[in-house]
Amino acid sequence: MANIILEMKNITKEFPGVKALDNVNLKVEEGEIHALVGENGAGKSTLMNVLSGIYPYGTYTGDIVYNGEVCQFSKIKDSEEKGIVIIHQELALIPYMTIGENMFLGNEKGTKFNVNWDETYAEADKYLKMVGLSESSHTLIKDIGVGKQQLVEIAKALAKNAKLLILDEPTSSLNESDSKALLDLLLKFKSEGMTSIIISHKLNEVAYVADHITVVRDGSTIETMDASVDEISEDRIIKGMVGREITDRFPKRPDVVIGDKMMEVKNWTVHHPKYTERKVVDGVDFYVRRGEVVGIAGLMGAGRTELAMSIFGKSYGTNISGELYLDGNQVVLKNIKDAINHKIAYVTEDRKGNGLVLSNPIKINTTLANLSSLCTRRVIDRDAEYQVAVEYKEKLKTKCPTVEQNVGNLSGGNQQKVLLAKWMFADPDVLILDEPTRGIDVGAKYEIYCIINDLVAAGKSVVMISSELPEVLGMSDRIYVMNEGRMVGELDASEASQEVIMGCILKSGRGE
Repeated sequence: MANIILEMKNITKEFPGVKALDNVNLKVEEGEIHALVGENGAGKSTLMNVLSGIYPYGTYTGDIVYNGEVCQFSKIKDSEEKGIVIIHQELALIPYMTIGENMFLGNEKGTKFNVNWDETYAEADKYLKMVGLSESSHTLIKDIGVGKQQLVEIAKALAKNAKLLILDEPTSSLNESDSKALLDLLLKFKSEGMTSIIISHKLNEVAYVADHITVVRDGSTIETMDASVDEISEDRIIKGMVGREITDRFPKRPDVVIGDKMMEVKNWTVHHPKYTERKVVDGVDFYVRRGEVVGIAGLMGAGRTELAMSIFGKSYGTNISGELYLDGNQVVLKNIKDAINHKIAYVTEDRKGNGLVLSNPIKINTTLANLSSLCTRRVIDRDAEYQVAVEYKEKLKTKCPTVEQNVGNLSGGNQQKVLLAKWMFADPDVLILDEPTRGIDVGAKYEIYCIINDLVAAGKSVVMISSELPEVLGMSDRIYVMNEGRMVGELDASEASQEVIMGCILKSGRGE
């Protein structure tokens, strides 16, 4: 019989107006990879925050039994001393510190008054080698990509002598090759006796690594599946997550008449804001028509986000050149306000850092981009603001007790809906969506796809950047392929496939 390393019994956790966890039970075997799946707001991250001591003992009811011992963690340091280490979806690294400094921050080598830097960097290099990262520990975090930063977080966890590793959406910001490498690393750790709990919305990845899969819905455990016994499929997992079968991942779009070009970009070039000699966007041409969804596919670092942000009122880059046309008329957008006034909206991929004010209520976030429509003599009509927020809450099916709730207390999927509401209220003609479903569950994705379809049915134009090729293929009328700052392919939806898209990247000669 397998040894149970962790048992969480009847865990109940409440926030004001919300019961986030309702008698949740979880058993994890030693040396396994245990997946935790569920919709946004189901309670997965809350359960792991209880386990790691982020929500201390006394703020919840129920028991945590770890290695046969009942544990009452009052802070995260308590759980780490037992070998329980959590890696959050939002990486907790300091950009202008080195890898080595980040890895031992709060866990310094040396004496109380004197850090031993030689030991720090030697130890950091040892753990970097263990996770397969060939970077010097003296490298600044800002100088490595997101995939490598994720490996630094894992190395940091190993340096804390992790016995139970918790990973919350570890691949949400990674491309397919980096995701596969990370999952293979977890399998390697498993072969060496490490126990892992992984939270993920990417069900193919869950099926690839997990020994057991526990489904959580509305704060309750629904079932735990055993990969060695049960027949596990994505459809079965989805049914457990949402309480119903989803027969089609992408909603059928109503018949939409695609009109004339709404936005066109010609010979668009953007230079890096710091390394100004380097082009991040190089002579790009593309257009989107009324009633059309145009997808932009590409590997991480292809320049897609840089392209979108530079179009959106020059919010990224230097030495920006090229021509931008809206409805056939050439325009120059000097700043974000200009872009909004010309009916362009940009939904950022970084909803927490750049898209929302987490400490403010839903109602304020919803109206931020179009406050002038709610003002009389520069005074905001608070009743009108409240009504607008309620209207979009209902339209987008945002799960929250009230629009007075702070956005920071919402799940990722519901935060994404508030971000969409913010820009929909601005009533744009062109909506640029940058990774619109990153880190959110299947059910919430479907609802966002329906919103996109409604927008183009109303004659809007949508440009969708996504690293998930099935999403690009399932939602787009046309697809541009971008690599190393250049457009290297344009495909009609009928001729596009994952193989064709990757072929465009590789044939461009710069896909390494």
